[in-house]
Amino acid sequence: MGLEAVLWDMDGTLLDSEKLWDIPLREFTEKLGGTLSHATRQAMVGSNTLTTMTLLFAEVGVEPTDADLRDGGEWIKRRTEEVFRAGLPWRPGAPEALRAVRDSGIPMALVTSTERGLTEVALDTIGRHLFDITVCGDEVDGLNKPLPEPYLRAARSLGVDPTRCVAVEDSPTGVRSAVAAGCTVLVVPCDVPVPEGERRVFRETLEGVDRATLAGLLDR
Repeated sequence: MGLEAVLWDMDGTLLDSEKLWDIPLREFTEKLGGTLSHATRQAMVGSNTLTTMTLLFAEVGVEPTDADLRDGGEWIKRRTEEVFRAGLPWRPGAPEALRAVRDSGIPMALVTSTERGLTEVALDTIGRHLFDITVCGDEVDGLNKPLPEPYLRAARSLGVDPTRCVAVEDSPTGVRSAVAAGCTVLVVPCDVPVPEGERRVFRETLEGVDRATLAGLLDR
């Protein structure tokens, strides 16, 4: 029994894109007449669009209608796409780690809370050919991270046992999702501290990560 698949998060893990999300989130909060606090922004990391918009409206003391949440989410997506298309920076060691694991022949999935449209923009930078499947935030029937369904869906699609998979994550929300699904998690924190816990192995960067590195985590 060895490593059966590697399941990668995207924002903050492969791409240093959480800082780019800051731009539309802060702009939209200012449009509503408020200021996005550091604590609320941190709570958004790794979450889906509905959770993010709910937190944002609560920040400015507005009780949103369903239309407000929908329209706000669409504004954020349009503005974020503009920012993404201007250039997406990698996290240290991420492109080399992806290529090393892909070249080893192990199945790989991208498991992200970002919706399909923006994920496709990001995949122009990452390389969609690197992944056997991708699971996006609008494809899990509302059962988003920190629930286990995104990682369980990826494992089912690949035909692998999630307990024989390593997930690579950066946020508390994503780590909780992967652990709940039964995965071992390589945690590479980016913008938000991640607490210690079961089946979590911490590393400062993805530099030097390959199949052997990840397979070894299952033996700990």
